[in-house]
Amino acid sequence: MAEKVKRSKFPATFFVANIMEIFERMAWYGFFAVSSLYMTSPVKEGGLGFSSIQRGILQGIIPFLLYMFPVITGALADRYGYRRTFMVAFAIMTPAYFLLGKAPFFADLLGSASDQQLLFWIFFIFFLFVAVGAATFKPVVVGTVARTTDETNKGIGFGIFYMIVNIGGFVGPLVAGYVRAISWDLVFVMSAVWIALNFIPTIFFYKEPTTESTSGSKRSLKKVLTDAQDVLGNGRFALIVVPSLILLMIAGGGWVGWVPVLIIALTWIAINMLWNTRTTSDTNAPWFKQKAKIGNGPFVLYLLILTGFWASFNQIFITMPEYIRDFVETSDLVQLSSVFGQGFVNFIANVNVESLASTIGELAQKHGMVEGTEEVKQIFFQLVHLKVRVPEDVIIQTFNNLAATGAPSTATLMGIAEQWADSYRQVNPEYIINLDAGSIIIFQVLVSTIIDRWRPFPVLVVGTIVAAFGIGLGAISTGSLAFGGLLAIVSIVVFAFGEMIASPKSQEYVARIAPGDKVALFMGYYFVSVALGNLFGGILSGWGYEKLAREANKPELMWIVFGFVGILTAVALLIYNKTVVPKLEAEKARIKATEG
Repeated sequence: MAEKVKRSKFPATFFVANIMEIFERMAWYGFFAVSSLYMTSPVKEGGLGFSSIQRGILQGIIPFLLYMFPVITGALADRYGYRRTFMVAFAIMTPAYFLLGKAPFFADLLGSASDQQLLFWIFFIFFLFVAVGAATFKPVVVGTVARTTDETNKGIGFGIFYMIVNIGGFVGPLVAGYVRAISWDLVFVMSAVWIALNFIPTIFFYKEPTTESTSGSKRSLKKVLTDAQDVLGNGRFALIVVPSLILLMIAGGGWVGWVPVLIIALTWIAINMLWNTRTTSDTNAPWFKQKAKIGNGPFVLYLLILTGFWASFNQIFITMPEYIRDFVETSDLVQLSSVFGQGFVNFIANVNVESLASTIGELAQKHGMVEGTEEVKQIFFQLVHLKVRVPEDVIIQTFNNLAATGAPSTATLMGIAEQWADSYRQVNPEYIINLDAGSIIIFQVLVSTIIDRWRPFPVLVVGTIVAAFGIGLGAISTGSLAFGGLLAIVSIVVFAFGEMIASPKSQEYVARIAPGDKVALFMGYYFVSVALGNLFGGILSGWGYEKLAREANKPELMWIVFGFVGILTAVALLIYNKTVVPKLEAEKARIKATEG
């Protein structure tokens, strides 16, 4: 254990940055917490009607790019100033969030909103603009936290920051869950409003913590980009990696099969290995004549290992909402919430009875007499989009009765809808997911205070194991269990404690090893692990949900796979801690002694 030292006070800019983080997270999670539901809901219900594969690739590629861009934006922020970078970020994100909700309108304008390919690419483009704005914001706000803390309060500072992140992550989905019952458009309007509010603290209260932008020794843009490149590797290294990642995206999106993609990728790597034999180690040579070189090897390895943590982590937000909607019986939570009154029940488990009645009528007309489990399954999954989980025997009996009596009246359909709303209503998935952020708000500072005395890496390993265990627990809430909702809550809360332990420490470690004049740059590179985790996690989510959960009807196996990824990450971190970290600390001590 380390000795206790007197902690420094946090300056005002630390708290201003945290306030901006709240609003930005309200915007992001207000949308992202319901994005799985929005993208896979039928067009008739205001959604986009995408498949789980399409949903997974969007939630993989776009966040991947979002977390890759900080490699450049973080470097530019160190050079041009944090306040200026904040202004650019908010100027991009405010209209981008609004336009994201207008994808069907633009699809109609250019062709037809029913054209799934056209709608997909329009949504992709607007989502990409959101990613560019968020990527401009991220390294700057984390860099501000790093620059406004020191060795005495950095651990607590990042713990507070992570708690603040989750205040925004908690409030945003609550507002989004409420307004989506009125109109999906309002989800995106509110995200744009939250971002626009951030202009106020940026203009009036934020004090620039960097000095390079106003100094007489500013780096050139070329020097900034060269410094950014040197952390991961040179241009030749990028030429190997970037096309390989693009091929992965193409295969993950289902646009090309995995076998031809694997053949192309291996061929490309072989060509570059041959190319390497005809190049030089001279850094002054043109980039294409240089040997492929990794930059800071230990740091790159650390980022690659963390990729597994983030791939597993993201399943809570991109897979769990869809999984709860389709596979978890949450009527136990509806019954428990009834003690707070019918108004509270209607808030957390609101059912649009008119829309449900209309859908029942359309399904009755389409199917007639219901026979066969596959037909019942189709009806069941259409009804869960309307937040009712109707037993199969009730579906069969109801639809066969409607078919036998001819065209049902509006009163008959409304009666069925009201009965189903009372008996089979389900809690909004985003509210259950929100318990992750709620737990962090309540416990993060306490957890950070407790673990602050221990070294980052052992804590990171423990947190990863706990989070992986929480992910794996998702398997036990599958089906029509009497306490399915409570079991899902247990899974999420256990995961939240793992996240509270691991995630702030993973950022704190980077802040400790980064050179003083390149904090935002290194924090930008930290997000590379988050980027790769989103890419692999999104592809894994789409594949796991479509193939294991829906087609094979084995959602529990899907959660076991996700949990196993987390356990493998913990093992890799443990090995890294035993073999690499001691060498890094010895080198850091040597440099410090030399400077002293």
